[in-house]
Amino acid sequence: MAAQFGRRLRRGATSGAVVAAAVAALAASQAPGVTSPPSDNASGDRPAGVGDTPPSPDGTATGDSPYYTQLPPLNTPNKPGTSIDLPVITGPAEAGIPASVLAAYKRAEQSIRASDPACNLPWQLLAGIGKVESGQARGGRVDANGTTDSPILGPVLNGVGFANISDTDNGAFDGDAKHDRAVGPMQFIPSTWATWGQDANGDGRKDPNNIYDAAQAAGLYLCANNRDLAVKADLDRAILSYNRSTEYLHTVLSWFEYYKRGTHQVPDGTGQLPVDRSDTPRTTTPGPTQTPTTPVTPAPSPSTGTPKPNPSTPGTTPPTKPPVTPPAAVKVSRIKDAGTGALTATAGGVFAARPVVLALDATGRPVAGLGVRFEIVGSTDANLGGVAKSVTVTTDSAGKAAAPPVRAGERPGTFTVRATVVGRTLAPVEFSATVTERTADTLVRGDAKELTATTGEQFADRVLVKATLDGAVAPSVALTATMITSADDPQTNTKGPYFKDAEGNPLRTLTGLKTDENGLLTLPDIYADGEAGTFLLRLTAPGGGTVTIELKVTAPAPAPTPTPSPTGSTEATPTP
Repeated sequence: MAAQFGRRLRRGATSGAVVAAAVAALAASQAPGVTSPPSDNASGDRPAGVGDTPPSPDGTATGDSPYYTQLPPLNTPNKPGTSIDLPVITGPAEAGIPASVLAAYKRAEQSIRASDPACNLPWQLLAGIGKVESGQARGGRVDANGTTDSPILGPVLNGVGFANISDTDNGAFDGDAKHDRAVGPMQFIPSTWATWGQDANGDGRKDPNNIYDAAQAAGLYLCANNRDLAVKADLDRAILSYNRSTEYLHTVLSWFEYYKRGTHQVPDGTGQLPVDRSDTPRTTTPGPTQTPTTPVTPAPSPSTGTPKPNPSTPGTTPPTKPPVTPPAAVKVSRIKDAGTGALTATAGGVFAARPVVLALDATGRPVAGLGVRFEIVGSTDANLGGVAKSVTVTTDSAGKAAAPPVRAGERPGTFTVRATVVGRTLAPVEFSATVTERTADTLVRGDAKELTATTGEQFADRVLVKATLDGAVAPSVALTATMITSADDPQTNTKGPYFKDAEGNPLRTLTGLKTDENGLLTLPDIYADGEAGTFLLRLTAPGGGTVTIELKVTAPAPAPTPTPSPTGSTEATPTP
């Protein structure tokens, strides 16, 4: 068994001058009167590195909620001095980070390094905090969109053993309308999330239980006050702004250094969970002058809401805990359509209406703070919010949850948006959605060239057409090109100009054509058979656009006629 530093740091222990200096710097940075500047960003997302001391009631992101205190093993994932990613599922279990969680940390680092390079945010710092706050989202128990399978909630911050923070979100995020609780894999209290929350996965919602949103917000929070995290004092100050505990600082720094020496990716849901927590009491070891104390029932875990056994007690093993149903999910009796209306959009467009459901309890009252999962079902390339096939949305104070905007793909047809309650097996609400093909009401020639060819030859120029809809270019519109008998009786012609199929055979109706991003389409080469004359090519588009084009085919010039010369020889006489 690998040697360890000791599973817990003693509460209140210090680590010398560095920690003392960091605490003093933190206190100075959180002096009274320092406020956050108002946001001028329409989306509400706070730019990286902008802002003053985080606006939570007691000056920390988590409200100084409890956290995991287990330290990494002494044996590192790789040799000292390295900073690499080891292959998938390779190396010590403690170095494994679930795939979606790891991706979220790295995406946050990349984003913030682009917008605030002076902060020097390393993703391993986010990983250290994520390990200590939630065990990497409870071992990576997230869906394909990065949202935890059930909310991660800290204990009630009612002043009993923790900070006393009255409700600031009407229970929208934490399900508690009386006091706040830390929420999500990075354990933000609602008042802090209100300022620093981000929509990093583009689903139209800032969700503290989404690892992408939470990691981005944590990175911005750590970079506040123009911190340079490559400077030790700023690094310590940033960590202490998350939780004002010297033990917390030491624990996060230990994991930060551990991850810098190498990590590996593990499948979501298989990450190793920490065991010890800062709110779990110890059993005092009996000694010459001591009397053994009676073990105290552990306080609730912020990640599950259930007691944790003391893993240091011989013969005990932490049991596997079943998922805990969130309070709002216990109250809800049913969900219903909240008046969504018809869901119809043109291919590539955004549906004007959004699926909306109303959550009600058994008495018909709305249920707030309920997780509702919207999922696209069926054979379609449509998505939610431009990125995902499923998202989880929390009902508001009126009990309503609206899906992100539904974006149609390029494939026409119907599909279903299904809404279900997270953590319950209530009847779903299903919305039928229809995607119609792109249209053009006008087709015109793209140039004025005369299209001519000699019998048996290829036309010198190709046909160029332009499609528009209501005067604007119409991209990706499917067109049909047909050689027709006449404008009045547009039957498919059996003679005259033709296209070629893949085998080189004549083809007089061509489908599968699409305009480009500028609404333009250049037809394939056209060939003339042995018939001379004027022929018609017609192009049509869904939506009524049509254009008819003349193709002229001429017979080749006659060969010269030979005539006898006065000397008896034969000379070619040009035909007049």
